[in-house]
Amino acid sequence: MAKSDYTSTNDSLGAAKSLVNMAMLQNGSGDFYGSIESSLEANSLLKNEKDSTTRSTLAINYNNMAMASNSLKEYEKAYELFKKALKYVDNKEGEYLCYNNISDVLISQKNIKLAKKYLQKAILVKDSNNYSRALNNFAKAKYLDDKNYDPLPELYKALAIRETQQDNWGKNASYATLSDYFAEKDKIKALFFAEKMLQTASNIKSPDDKKEALLRIIYLDPINYLDNFQKFNNVNDSIQTARNKAKNQFALIRFDVEKMKTDIAEGRNQLLIKNVLVAALIIAIIIIIVWYWRRQKRLKKENELKIKSDQLRISKKVHDVVANGIYQVMTKIENQEHFDKEEALDELEFVYEKSRDISYEKHDVEHDTKDNKDRISNLIASFKNDTTDTYIVGNESEIWNGISQSSFEDIYQIIRELMVNMKKHSQASRVIFKFERTDNLVKIQYTDDGIGIPGDLIYKNGLTNTGTRIAAICGEIIFDNKSEKGLKITISFPVS
Repeated sequence: MAKSDYTSTNDSLGAAKSLVNMAMLQNGSGDFYGSIESSLEANSLLKNEKDSTTRSTLAINYNNMAMASNSLKEYEKAYELFKKALKYVDNKEGEYLCYNNISDVLISQKNIKLAKKYLQKAILVKDSNNYSRALNNFAKAKYLDDKNYDPLPELYKALAIRETQQDNWGKNASYATLSDYFAEKDKIKALFFAEKMLQTASNIKSPDDKKEALLRIIYLDPINYLDNFQKFNNVNDSIQTARNKAKNQFALIRFDVEKMKTDIAEGRNQLLIKNVLVAALIIAIIIIIVWYWRRQKRLKKENELKIKSDQLRISKKVHDVVANGIYQVMTKIENQEHFDKEEALDELEFVYEKSRDISYEKHDVEHDTKDNKDRISNLIASFKNDTTDTYIVGNESEIWNGISQSSFEDIYQIIRELMVNMKKHSQASRVIFKFERTDNLVKIQYTDDGIGIPGDLIYKNGLTNTGTRIAAICGEIIFDNKSEKGLKITISFPVS
């Protein structure tokens, strides 16, 4: 590589220029920390500050580090680096450009008054592209400082210059500023400029600008937020892929910057935290948008919500009645020494009828308390086999007096879910159910001598349904897996 060639000939300035070029490429590809590392290595070679070429290279290099820091939202560091770049600029146009860059950072820091002071100098620039940048920023800063100020004439003037100059990158910045300005004043116009920004970003192949435009569109167009959020995710994934690829291209380059390693590591951790916070903010914004949209469209969407609720309810019934019912029949067949085909067919037919009842939305048939007692006893006994004994204490008819059939069905399905999970996972040799009733409170204690629940409780479909059922009858379920062996579960619920 060029840097190695210059180093081998002791051309430190040439090597430094190569590193600066590499740093700018890394910055452009999104490898901001790698860019800062390359720039720092270049600085270590730029010693002769009296040389004009060295000074101009230092100006470019500090400007690059400032831009990378700004992209990482490290605004204080970016501000200091832009001021260092300004020290090495030897012409007015370059100074005006630095002033504008500094104002960008100050606006991000919400230090608007100081930003306006720098922009008063930046606006003197002669180059039309740089002038439109300064004009756009100046109008934005004046509006942020005084909400009664009308920035539109200047913002539209900046946009017109950029259109004349065919400055697509500049147009994107104008569209972003105009979209932000109209966001709280005219959402239709704000959406129009956000969509113009997205179109221009696509034309110039700028994924970062596309991502920024889509964030605005997600907020401004709640009706199509799912489509737009999917597009946002796709763009975000492509950015990460491209940046990872770019990082891999520079993977073989190693620089001796021991002094900065700790700072860089801390910076990456801060970036990760910031990314998490940004993701959380995006999710929060989307949740707010969804809530607001549903609130506005509630009457129109009632039928759809009812359909979704019915689907969830039927899914829960299928899991509890059909899946667990079939598993119970399988357990009986497995545990019987003499297989009774007719009995198994009867029980499968019962499950089949239950599944048809679900499809036709038939309600469960009422049972008396004696039936309830026997159903519970038969359910628990059906899981007894050569390796697992089941015991029942206190399951008397009086336990179930006054309990509505719907509440009983919820308890029945909870107990069956516990037994299915025991059979699948616990390796228990003894299972005990104890039923107690005190006044209007029923307590059911489940204990086994199995392996318990290792680690934290994970709420998959079965336990999720169990929690839903307990909540429906205003009850409580407590899992105790802290003992050396086995599992203890306490279920309690009011009679009425």
